[in-house]
Amino acid sequence: MKGKGLIGIFIAALFGGIIAVGVSNKIFNNEIRVEERSEPVQFVTSPKIVSSTGSLDFTLAAENTVNSVVHIKTVYEMNDQPQSWFDMFQMPNQRAQSSGSGVIIKDNGYIVTNNHVIEDADEIKVILNNNKSYDAKLIGTDPATDLAILKINEKNLPSVPFGNSDQLKIGEWVLAVGNPFSLTSTVTAGIVSAKGRNINLLEVDPDRKIFPIESFIQTDAAVNPGNSGGALVDTNGNLVGINTAIASRTGSYSGYSFAVPSSIVKKVANDLMEYGEVQRAFIGVSISDLNQEIAEDLGVDDVSGVFVRGLTPGGAAAEVGIESGDIILEVEGTLVNSVASLQEKVSQFRPGDQIEVLVKRNRELKDFKVTLRSSEGSTTLAATFDANRLKSEGAWLEAVPQETLKKLDLSNGVKLSRDEGGRFRRAGIREGFIITKIDKERVEKPKDVDQLLSAKEGGVLIEGTYPDGTKAYYGFGL
Repeated sequence: MKGKGLIGIFIAALFGGIIAVGVSNKIFNNEIRVEERSEPVQFVTSPKIVSSTGSLDFTLAAENTVNSVVHIKTVYEMNDQPQSWFDMFQMPNQRAQSSGSGVIIKDNGYIVTNNHVIEDADEIKVILNNNKSYDAKLIGTDPATDLAILKINEKNLPSVPFGNSDQLKIGEWVLAVGNPFSLTSTVTAGIVSAKGRNINLLEVDPDRKIFPIESFIQTDAAVNPGNSGGALVDTNGNLVGINTAIASRTGSYSGYSFAVPSSIVKKVANDLMEYGEVQRAFIGVSISDLNQEIAEDLGVDDVSGVFVRGLTPGGAAAEVGIESGDIILEVEGTLVNSVASLQEKVSQFRPGDQIEVLVKRNRELKDFKVTLRSSEGSTTLAATFDANRLKSEGAWLEAVPQETLKKLDLSNGVKLSRDEGGRFRRAGIREGFIITKIDKERVEKPKDVDQLLSAKEGGVLIEGTYPDGTKAYYGFGL
């Protein structure tokens, strides 16, 4: 018991300070608060590069990566939520700045970074390693994996090819490349310490349907504040992860850093570039890591696999006959020994994809072909941009079905389905709100919201109704 207690104290001390790798130097004055936070891409593989002396050579990997890692600066509003329409015009404008890193993944200007680097930003600038500066457009975000995609208007940019993090081995050398504080790219080296780490960094938000997927690569490469969104590459210069967090009590590097694996980054990036949102697939099970106690209760000899605690009624797993008490051993031929590893594997697929799942039940092995579904239970992909769905002010807007309008006794309206930029949320408007009027002008379709907001300056009055029938009025600043 004494030994276990010491181990518990050590683990608590080590991971008690897990933080996102953003910068948090804050300066206050009357005007500004400065806070520095921090076609589909394909996998490539190649043999290890070794120098003439037989030792690993990092120079080529560094040379091929530094010009593809960028510095990101953001500006966002710091106003408290106005209490009235009058307050909207009386409160002083406090603006904050934040920064981090990003990685060019396509030569036509697509950049991947962490969501926490650009979250709630009103302005985003990208500075290349040659000090050229560009205004960036936010293409999409995925808070569930802490990833985001930006786009700058430039061509023939140096980009980093995707490597395959599934093939990354513990003990393998990797390089962490960041572009913090506008000091141009910096490179550090270390080894892969572990894979499939769940460090409880990301928060669950059921209202916004955010269910975190954490399966981090842990390394001992030195990563410091400002490196959020930077590249983790192998010795050939292939992208195997996006640096996201460090374990620290001081905010500075203390031996452990964590990166989102490229198996997740590639899928999220492709979805955001094609659809503007992630096409997330679900297997329809509630699961937990298999420990010795559960294994003994089930009468199994080992603790390999993931324990199925329950099923989503009518979900993908239940439909094919997977049962509570089953142990999932493999997904698409890949061993899964933790919740994190199972989530990582399933996250590589889209709704409608069929995957092979191997389970153990009463000491027998059973194969199942599972057709994955979306969170709404659908096997079809979400629509791309069209007349009934578009993005404005960093938020997704959708047409409201006639039966919903009739139920709420409305004749018109557009639904705020998801607020990635956070501008509506900062005004107090929650997702699901149906916008009926902007400055007394009727809103009939998503395009109306975009046109009305883009044509105005200062503040506007937004009226609408929530799905429960509650009417609300908000002052929205432009």
